[in-house]
Amino acid sequence: MSSKRRRKKARVPGLIITIILLLLVAEFVGLLAVTKLLPIYLLFAVGIVFMTCVLLVAMLTGNFRKKVRFIIGAILGVLLLVILLLGNLYVMSTYNTLNKISGVNTQTSQIGVYVLKDDSAQSIEDAKSYTFGTLSNLDTENTQAAVKQIEERTGQSVKTQEENGVTKLVDSLLDGSCDAIILNHAYLPVLEDMEGYADIEDKIRELDLLSVDVEIKTDDTASSDDTAKQTDPDNIIRLYISGIDTRGSAIINTRSDVNIIATINTDTKQALLVSTPRDYFVPLSISNGVPDKLTHAGIYGIDVSMDTLGMLYDISLDDYFRVNFAGFIKIIDALGGVDVNSEEAFTAYTDSRYSYTKGINHLGGEAALAYARERYAFSDGDRARGRHQMEVISAVIQKVLSPDILSRYTDVLAGIDGCFETNFSYDRLAELVRQQLTDGGSWNIVSYSVNGSGDTRQPYSMSANAYVMIPDQTTVDKAKELMQQVVDGEVVNLNE
Repeated sequence: MSSKRRRKKARVPGLIITIILLLLVAEFVGLLAVTKLLPIYLLFAVGIVFMTCVLLVAMLTGNFRKKVRFIIGAILGVLLLVILLLGNLYVMSTYNTLNKISGVNTQTSQIGVYVLKDDSAQSIEDAKSYTFGTLSNLDTENTQAAVKQIEERTGQSVKTQEENGVTKLVDSLLDGSCDAIILNHAYLPVLEDMEGYADIEDKIRELDLLSVDVEIKTDDTASSDDTAKQTDPDNIIRLYISGIDTRGSAIINTRSDVNIIATINTDTKQALLVSTPRDYFVPLSISNGVPDKLTHAGIYGIDVSMDTLGMLYDISLDDYFRVNFAGFIKIIDALGGVDVNSEEAFTAYTDSRYSYTKGINHLGGEAALAYARERYAFSDGDRARGRHQMEVISAVIQKVLSPDILSRYTDVLAGIDGCFETNFSYDRLAELVRQQLTDGGSWNIVSYSVNGSGDTRQPYSMSANAYVMIPDQTTVDKAKELMQQVVDGEVVNLNE
């Protein structure tokens, strides 16, 4: 064999390694470009760094017969190969997850068909000749959609009778006035809070659960004072953060136990979290001025919650993040827990497994959820719960922004998937990531809770009196003032 042929043969292994690495680099940089998560200058920097590394590997592995250089080059090539494969995996996982949770423009309500516990019917088809009780004054659109689904399944018209109020509807089933009832599943916990109905699930049986999907609509005229509303500049984000009252994996319309408005100035890196208690007694955007507990707005849809809060604070609120309790636990566990600073020591009233010391507590998902939900251990009840919710959210934000996120990245993505959603578009999320990478720096996160006084009133969604919190307008006005300070680029001062 000639020396020329031997030299060519000696270059083959290095050439193969180089071609493989070049293809992986092209794929990696291409994926980064598609995700739009990196600013252009960083994208070029990543490309240059990897191309330089590939060039170095090519030089070292250029001659198979130079054993030491080739081995060093091969080792570097393998390391680069692993980095690129993991990089591609991380980028694809990020892109797929963000696409799944973002740009959500539909919402799901679960409408139950209920019969008495000992009823012989085992399916909707078995009950097709029944008289179905429905609500005449609440949740009518979802009820009508459920009736239509029943008619499609049974192939015949449904006989219905209307009742005015949730308790009257349930009573019509219990006393035999109708054979079955059609009721939003989210009303069951509301019903259980009413005197005489705590054991209702022991008396009735769910025959079927129907899903009704509708478009999320935002109301740009939600404010009661149109002169008070202004179009926010591009650097201002007003975001509704909702924690829904369900442990299942689905994101559905149900009571919202966490109701926080985040006002964010991306230029000054200030974020104000305003918590509104779940029992705040305010008119819903759909109730024609009749007050209800704020938590009940979530039964009728995320848009109703946003519009109701928009009316309360005289703002336009169109963007949201929504997480269910199962997702809350998964995300915090994926982060390796969070550090929360408790103002005092206490044991969770609803779950005595969890006790907290005064000062820093490192909390896993279940413990953090118990901390965020606790109200009975405190004299100020819902106000304490609101503070705790914002403390946990702040702790999660700080953990996500820390370098520790890199080692738990894929676990966090898996925790988000399926338990978390937002109507933010993917492009908007990517823009925020690029801005943070470009500007860097830490964020100043400030929390504030509006207040009120306890009372007993009949809410719009209930057929009996219940505990509510009458808003303290002074604290509502203070929240409006703080929001405007963030918008104006001022430093938020809670002591003024």
